[in-house]
Formats: sequence, C-alpha cells, structure tokens
Amino acid sequence: MLTALLFSGQGSQKPGMGKAIYDAAPDAYEDIFTVGSEILGFDLKNTMFEGTAEELAVTSVSQPAIFTMSLICARKYLNEGGTFEAVAGHSLGEYAALVTAGAVDMETGFTLIKHRAACMDKAAKKNGGKMSAILGLPAETVEEVCKEVNGGGDYVVPVNYNTKIQTVIAGSEAGIEKASALLKEKGAKRVVPLAVAAAFHSEYMKEAGLEFAELIKDIRIGEPQKAFYSNVTGAKLTDFGNIHDLLSRHIFSPVRFTSELAAMQTDGIEKFVECGPGKALTGMVGKTLDGAETAAMDA
Repeated sequence: MLTALLFSGQGSQKPGMGKAIYDAAPDAYEDIFTVGSEILGFDLKNTMFEGTAEELAVTSVSQPAIFTMSLICARKYLNEGGTFEAVAGHSLGEYAALVTAGAVDMETGFTLIKHRAACMDKAAKKNGGKMSAILGLPAETVEEVCKEVNGGGDYVVPVNYNTKIQTVIAGSEAGIEKASALLKEKGAKRVVPLAVAAAFHSEYMKEAGLEFAELIKDIRIGEPQKAFYSNVTGAKLTDFGNIHDLLSRHIFSPVRFTSELAAMQTDGIEKFVECGPGKALTGMVGKTLDGAETAAMDA
C-alpha cells in the first residue's frame, strides 16, 4: 500500500503537544529539541510542554512549535517501522515535508522556519486582516462570492481549499463580513471566524513572502527523495529548480490541498498518515477522498 505523510499547518498548535510522545522515549527525540532551540533562541521543549494557548498562538512561536511536533511525529512513525512514498504539508507543513523527504536537513529546516515565522509575524502586525472557514458550500461558490465582494471595493479571497465543502477565506475585516453574509445567503451551513492575527496566504502577506525570498536565497534546498506535492500548484512537484521562488509565493498564495489529495490518489496513494498536532488533516482526507485509509501519529 502506497503511503503519504501529511504535515500540519498553523492553527493546529495546542498546549502540551508532543509531551506524551517525548516522555515515552526521550532519547529518540532529544536532538530535535536541542537543534531547534539552538537555532531559534528559545526553549522549544518548555514552550511546547508548558506554554499557554495564548503563548503558542504567536506566529513566531506557533510555527516552530508545530514544525517540531511534526518532525517528532514523523520520527515516531519511522521508528515504529513505517514507510512512505510521498509527502505533503498544509501550509506551514510543507517545511516538515521537505525535511522528512530529504530535501533539507533538520538544521536547515529550522532556519527556514525561523525566517518564515519572523517575516509573517512582522507582516501580520503591520497588515492584520481576518480569516473565516466556510462550511457546506463548494469552492466555486466561495470563489464567485469573493469576486463579487472584491468588485465592490473590499478585499477577500479563498486561501485554503480544505475539502469539497470547506474553504477558508481571508482579507479585510469588511471584506470578510460582507462575504460571510452573502455566503450564508447562498446556503453555507456555518461561517467560522478563525482565531488568527492576519489574513494568511493572501496579498496581505506578499511583503512577507518577498522578504523571506531575500533571506533564503543562498540556502541550499535539494531534490527530495520522496514524491513531494505542492500547495501552490496542487500537484506533484517535479522541478525543484525554482523552489526558493515557490516557497516565497507560498506565503501569499492559496493552499490547494484538495487538489493535492486528488493528485496523490490518482498517483496510487491509498494511505495518509498525519504527522503533527491533532487529526485535522485526516479529517480533510476522509471528507475529500473515497476509500482512503488514514492514521494520525498524535493519537
């Protein structure tokens, strides 16, 4: 059975994450915390195990913490004899996917995350913005409504294509409010405001993407040893010659997760193992693909 590892994105963080896995076999994971803490300049283990929900919600903290948790879960899976043929991440998760697939080593992964989190935190504080999850409508309807609102002068765009009937929108506060009202009129079952500090994966993050590109331009990123599926293209990435540009655009481009899942299933992937806090991604798989087997390492 062909297997893909899926890596969690921002928003999946939770207090105490990783502690149960670490406590069961400390020696198996100590180096991850040591390397990460040295590069980031703060105690990852203490932050993840003892930090409050509010402390973990800060972008410069949540991104490294989720990345660390994802590496721990992947190592747990491999230590238990698991194998895989492909990787994919949801937003932030692409970086743990790059490390696990062998495109960069762990030290480089932490360095990339440090730069990314800092750039996005800076843009978030400057530009703000809101995000909401739209449940119960197809993505095409969400796209049409966003275009209508944008045509009226307010900014809102689809940014996360999570399932066939769940799409996250991002934009200005006014844009989110207008789009949410129209989507409810169109039959949305729920509109759920997200507890985030900015309009991630939208134009509000473009300056973060451009700053990030400058910071990482000299960092070597190699070819992965496993199939790698991209949020930006929604397909398997076969040309890594422009990976730096892709990672820059990734910050202000939509996450085409449903397209990635469909592409993986077309390529013969039958099992999807979530590596990161919680089980959100396996839930998305179940709502998007028929007949797929799922598992979560944070179980």
